Amino acid sequence: MVRHKKITVNDLMQKGYSYYLTEPEGKNFDPQFKPELSPKQMLELGVFGGKYMTDCAREFPKKWFNKAKLCHEFHDAKLNFFKINASLSLQEWQKKGWIYPLDPRGWFQWYCRYYMGRRIPEEDSRQIKRWKAIKRHIAQIKKNCPPFALDCRRKQRQMLLHWAVDARKI
Repeated sequence: MVRHKKITVNDLMQKGYSYYLTEPEGKNFDPQFKPELSPKQMLELGVFGGKYMTDCAREFPKKWFNKAKLCHEFHDAKLNFFKINASLSLQEWQKKGWIYPLDPRGWFQWYCRYYMGRRIPEEDSRQIKRWKAIKRHIAQIKKNCPPFALDCRRKQRQMLLHWAVDARKI
């Protein structure tokens, strides 16, 4: 009998939620899902104004937070890699119906849990479909910016970092 690691979440947005890790960390992704950055890399680069993961770090490996750019008090766009706010509010995500009830923080929370090894086939498929739709932003940067011009379309580049796309390489 295979035993999977159980994770129980108790943070400001979720109490008593449990899930199992059924895949090894960072492995066995859906073949259509090819993120360029791990959650650890994203946190080190600077995403979500540093506010995203400040109360739920215990759920994830400590190594993800060694060099993470975080701000416990407020969203600080200066912590983002491109030093610009590229986030919609959680309320806006909720209004648009983008939030899955088991991942109340949105896509990045889903990605962190997926990366860790949690699998929920129907939700994984939905989130991967959303991730694939981000390609249109890559095309816009390629069309409108010289290669590697990191000062061109900074907001769009920061948003791509939020979706695990390494916008520094475009």
